[in-house]
Amino acid sequence: MINIICRSVVALCLLALLSAAIAYWQLERYMDEPLAIDMPGMELQLPQGGNLYSLSRQLGQQNVLSSPRWLRIYNRLFVFDKSIKAGEYWLPSGISARQLLEKLHTGDVRYFQLTLVEGWTLVDVKEALSKQKKLIKKLPQGSITAQTLSIDTEHNSLEGLFFPDTYRYYSSTTDQELLQQAHKRLNKVLQQEWQQRASGLPYETPYEALIMASLIEKETGVAVERSVIAGVFVRRLKKGMRLQTDPTIIYGLGDSFAGNLRRRHLNDAGNLYNTYRHNGLTPTPIALAGREAIHAALHPAEGSALYFVAKGDGSHYFSSNLDEHRKAVQKYQITQRRKDYSSAPKK
Repeated sequence: MINIICRSVVALCLLALLSAAIAYWQLERYMDEPLAIDMPGMELQLPQGGNLYSLSRQLGQQNVLSSPRWLRIYNRLFVFDKSIKAGEYWLPSGISARQLLEKLHTGDVRYFQLTLVEGWTLVDVKEALSKQKKLIKKLPQGSITAQTLSIDTEHNSLEGLFFPDTYRYYSSTTDQELLQQAHKRLNKVLQQEWQQRASGLPYETPYEALIMASLIEKETGVAVERSVIAGVFVRRLKKGMRLQTDPTIIYGLGDSFAGNLRRRHLNDAGNLYNTYRHNGLTPTPIALAGREAIHAALHPAEGSALYFVAKGDGSHYFSSNLDEHRKAVQKYQITQRRKDYSSAPKK
């Protein structure tokens, strides 16, 4: 009788082991089967506080997962860290349930990117932010202030206070957070360059150097000219000469600028950014300045040039005296003016 019982127990144990082995084999095969996702793939949004149970049920209802329960069982049995990360995921066609779990646990969320471009104004930045569909909008529709952005700055205007670069963000990122990151990056770069500045510069603060860098950024897109233009501006400041640079007037005109500068614009003392009528630097930067322009402002090229004129191809002709400058203006602006003339920097 005992032998019969023993044989029965052994048989039951073997049957249980065989059943477990078959179940494990089926589970492993299921985890490696591709999900039912059409080409090229699908977006999957997991909100904050979401869990695998609700997510697997959702995918089951969408017929992406054939057996949501098996996914949860595998996760319970074989995954030590049971938490999954919120965010937006991209599931390419052919991804398996196992790979899905790996994405969820490692937080391999989909990222997006926004590039802030050298020479952009705050208006350009706001417009670019508004077009980012995946960016959460928290900033007010009107003007952006230090208070609404929650940044620490002594300056009333935020013009030029963001570093031009490409920024990655996720679907949970706000426009406020992205600009905070760009502002922090600007401060870091500006301080790094300020610490290594040349001696004898006419700037009392890093902010003044940033203003100069923005003027350089708007004047040329030719890399080798940045330090040369910086040299011209620095020498003019030291001599008490006005900077007389067109981009500052254009900035001050704002939306009223129709595309051509007139003599009345040059004579308008009411425009505080009119460097033909006002001495020194402009009240604020006039655009985003990149590291190269900031470096040029703090390391101006030596020389004697006090004037420059656009040649129409994005570059400039530099002169040391007014007579030479007038001849260059006559040549490049009138006599040999290019049909495709452009005084704007060519980025």
